[in-house]
Order: sequence, then structure tokens, then C-alpha cells
Amino acid sequence: MFCSLPSSRKVDAAIAKRWCTAVLLAVGSLILAGGFAASAEQSSAPNSNNFDGPAELPRQHVKSSLSDTPAGGKTWMVHAGENFQQALASASCGDVIQLEAGATFNGNFTLPQKSCDDSHWIIIRTSAPDSSLPPEGTRLTPCYAGISSLPGRPAFPCATAQNVLAKIELDGTAGSGPINFAAGANHYRLMGLEVTRGASANPVYNLVVFKAPADHLIFDRLWLHGSAQDETTRGIALAGTNIAVVDSFFTDFHCISKSGSCTDAQAIGGGGGNLPMGTYKIANNFLEASGENIMFGGGAATTTPADIEIRHNHFFKPLTWMKGEAGYAGAANGNPFMVKNLLELKNAQRVLVEGNILEYCWGGFSQSGFAILLTPKNQAGGNGTNVCPACQVTDVTIRYNLIRHVGAGFQIANALSDNGGVQTDGERYSIHDVVIDDMDGKKYSGAGMFLQFSVTAGAPLLHNVTIDHVTAFPSSMMINMGHMAAARGPINNFVFTNNILSVGTYPVWSTGGGNGNCAFFDKPLTTFNACFSGYTFAGNALIGNAPAFPPNVWPPKNFFPSTAKDIHFVNYNGGNGGDYHLQPSSPYKHKGTDGKDVGADVDAINAAIAGVE
Repeated sequence: MFCSLPSSRKVDAAIAKRWCTAVLLAVGSLILAGGFAASAEQSSAPNSNNFDGPAELPRQHVKSSLSDTPAGGKTWMVHAGENFQQALASASCGDVIQLEAGATFNGNFTLPQKSCDDSHWIIIRTSAPDSSLPPEGTRLTPCYAGISSLPGRPAFPCATAQNVLAKIELDGTAGSGPINFAAGANHYRLMGLEVTRGASANPVYNLVVFKAPADHLIFDRLWLHGSAQDETTRGIALAGTNIAVVDSFFTDFHCISKSGSCTDAQAIGGGGGNLPMGTYKIANNFLEASGENIMFGGGAATTTPADIEIRHNHFFKPLTWMKGEAGYAGAANGNPFMVKNLLELKNAQRVLVEGNILEYCWGGFSQSGFAILLTPKNQAGGNGTNVCPACQVTDVTIRYNLIRHVGAGFQIANALSDNGGVQTDGERYSIHDVVIDDMDGKKYSGAGMFLQFSVTAGAPLLHNVTIDHVTAFPSSMMINMGHMAAARGPINNFVFTNNILSVGTYPVWSTGGGNGNCAFFDKPLTTFNACFSGYTFAGNALIGNAPAFPPNVWPPKNFFPSTAKDIHFVNYNGGNGGDYHLQPSSPYKHKGTDGKDVGADVDAINAAIAGVE
């Protein structure tokens, strides 16, 4: 497929390239939305054109369909009360282990290493027929475990609740399990299972744990969950290569504030260890956790996981976990669960975040309600050491997502660890076609800002960041800047274009640090000229700009509507659940630097998130 500008358009080569890229991405988004399962299965080799703006996209993708995991050998039937571990030991590559539907298998089970290959997988599944499960490519819900609804969570379709899953349950002991992968375990597919832990005061750290990295694993149509008031730190602790988590449901992963034994709970976590990590696929899941619903990094590592796709997922924190809300449900002692962020990357490379809904995040603990963090970190260890000098966050694309009900938007920072540890890198980010609404610092105990963008003195510079065609309504601040430019020089290639944003009371503000911070004077044009080199800030509709910041203190070629009404949205609705298409009468139709409507491409977002809820 090729792209060329109409001959009537007189634009320079750079704009032409961006226009063509936008067209191809929009077409690609519609293809992805219309053929999600098929396109996600395709494997791709590295490609010199495999970029979204400054960010390289994943080079490879996990093949996760049933047709990609053949198992035509013997079937082992394990009934209630029989020895599941013995079946795991006895099964050969290509065999199927069926666990009796409706039965519970208590214990802590290890999936052993066997010399399997792409033509001979081991499938561990419920004994219920495929017709009893949702079709492949469709998310499993607790309805298939006989539960028609969960308090505080979105309703899920459940005409008739019936338990057709086999349950694998860790007994009341502390630790990790009930599923462990032995060193070198490979070519396993788990499907139609409920994976959980017994109710007890003992913490459970990982329901699925890797004793050492494994290879070629598919988690398909599972319900993984902790218990309602206890501490379960993590659903799946990824470690290894070629792993997919698809069409599954994660609930009740949380750490208890003040009195608990953990702080960061995740539905899925990874990015630690010293062996190869990636390729990873996390697609079409419901992901619930108090800390970070997905997190990569945050611990010791000598390598960086690469080629990660996070697509078509519903990130969610129940508002009933927020103290003071109706139906509040925290720990048994009344303490709330520790809430941090929805997605955080501290060690990851070539990541695509596309077609997700991310909702409900609030502050009040150690964070300020930010939905997404891109914050590479060389974590502090004991005795003044640092445990991840190799950590980096590079080549991240965030596109066609809906974010809502949060205390703040993005935190993008290269910061030293508490004891001065330096990460390897943090750069090449492309963020476009994102809507963030109901971003309210007061309601969600957060910062109320769209973007915090900062570099600590001594950390790698944050080069090559593009934020384009975003529609968002921060309550207090648009951009919070922090960079000691005198120590390291300006940031190169910052592009902020074609966005519709409320500017708040403090449009472009300093994070502090005195006049060594390039944002010290709190004036947009002064800040951008001091902090950036080769930047573009144009085509933005900046709502509610105060008289204290007239257009002449902003870069040229931007727009200054007094109120959201002046945008002519189809339905602004107070910036909460509105329809942010532009009416034909809008003065911002086709007024972007690329000739498109200013703001997010709402049609492309709606196509990408169709079916996520």
C-alpha cells in the first residue's frame, strides 16, 4: 500500500510524511478493529518502516490461536480427588489433560519441562466441551464459573450462570501458586480454568509463577482471582519468552495499606530477571488490580522485555475500593487497598498499547492518580546498590485508547532512583488519538493534570516524544515541567500538536527546583524555548486560557477557545462521557497541522475499543 498527498496540497515533506503516516495508521486501526483476532496472530519480522512516529512498533507477535497450538495425542482425564500432579508428570508432548468441570484441585502444582515443539503442545483444560465455553477470541467471565455478577464491577453478559470451569486453588498457605512453571517448561496452553487461592490472612504473591523463565505459553479464557479482602499480589508474574494472555478475567489483586505486607499489586507483572524476556501479548482481558493493573519493571533485572502488545483490554479498579464511596469494601480491618496507576512501564521496549479502556484511578497513597506512567527506573537495592542499571523504557506507542475517571493523565519522567541509580534510557514515545475525560483532581484525590514531563539531573534526556490528536480535560494543569536544562542541555524533538485540552489554572507550570529548572518562569513560550530544542507546539485548541497567559506568551499557530462550548463538540457533557466528535460548524474542523480535525480521531478510537466493555 502506498500513500501520496493530493497535488492541490502545498505542504513540506515532513508534513507530507506525517499525513501519510496518519492515513496508514487510521486504515490499520480499522483493519485491526474489524479483524482483531486474525491480525493479532500474524508474526512479523523486523521492518525498517515499522514505526509510529518516533517509536518503533513490536517486531514480533505471539501466535496464540488454537490452530497454532496443536495437541493430537492422548487425553488424560483427571476427576475430582485424583492426582493432577501425576497427570502432569505422565503427559507427553501433544497430549491433553482434562480436569473435571466443576471440580476443585487443591494444592501447588508444577508444570514440568518437556522437550515439546510447535507441533506438539500440552493443553491443560476443563473437561467441559468447547461449546460450553465462550468462542475462541471472546473473553471469559465469571459467568462460566456460575457467578452472574461481581459487586462494584461492570455487568457482564450472563444469560445462565453455570460452572463449567475446573478450579485450581492454592490452599491456605502463604507463598506463590497454585501454578508453577519449572525451569525450561515450554509449549503449554491453559484454558477454561479458574485459578485462585483459598481465603486466609496469609498473603499470596503470585497465582502463576515461573521458577525460571519458560517459553511458548498461552493463557486462554481463564478466571484468575484473589480473595475479596486478603492480599494477593499478582495474577501472572511473567518471566520468559513467547507468552500470551488472552480472553481472560482478573479480579481481586490488592495490597492493604498501612497494615499489609505488600504495596504494589498487579493483574500482570513482568520485566524482572536476567534471561531473555518477550515476545508478550496481552489481549482482550479484564484486568483489575489495586496497584498497577499491568506493570513491567520495578525490580532487579539485567535485560529488558521487548515486543509487547497490550491491546483491547479493559483496565479497571472498582470504585468500591475508594474509602468514602458507597459500598466501600476494603480489607477486613477496614484499611483501603493501595491504589497507584493503571499502566506503568519501568523496564520495557517496543510496546504497543492500543484499543484499551482504562478507567478509575485515584491518589491518596504514594501516587497522584496518574493513569499511565512511562518512568524507567534503576531501582535502589540494599547497601547503596542498584538492581537494574539496564532498565529502560523505549519505543512506546499509545494510540486509540479511552481513559476516564482518573486523577491525572500521563507521567513521563526519567528520574534517578532514591540513591542516585541511573537507568539506561527513556525515549521515543508516540501518544496519539487518545481521549481522557472525567479527569478530576478533587474527585479522585489526584494532581488534576494532563501531563507531568520531567528529567532529573543526571538521568538520560527524554528525547523524541510526540503527543498528537489527544482530547483531554484536566481540571487544574495542562503540563507540569521539570528539567535542569543547564546541567544536561535541552530535550530534543518534543512534538505537541493538534490536541484539544483544557489548560486549567496553571497551564504550563514548573515542578519546582528554583531557577535551575527550565520551567521556572511558568510561562509557556519561555518554558518551551528553555527546555526544548527542535520542538513543535502547534495546532492545539487550548480551552479556557486565562488573561494572565495571552496568546503572545504561547508558541504561534495555536487556538484559544474561551470555553468548551466554543469547540462545538457534538456533546461536551461537562467533559464526562461526552461525544467529542466536532460538529460541522466547529471552527476546528480540518484545522490541524495535518489537515485533520483538531483533537482525537473519535471514530478510530470507537472502532478500536469496540467490544472491550
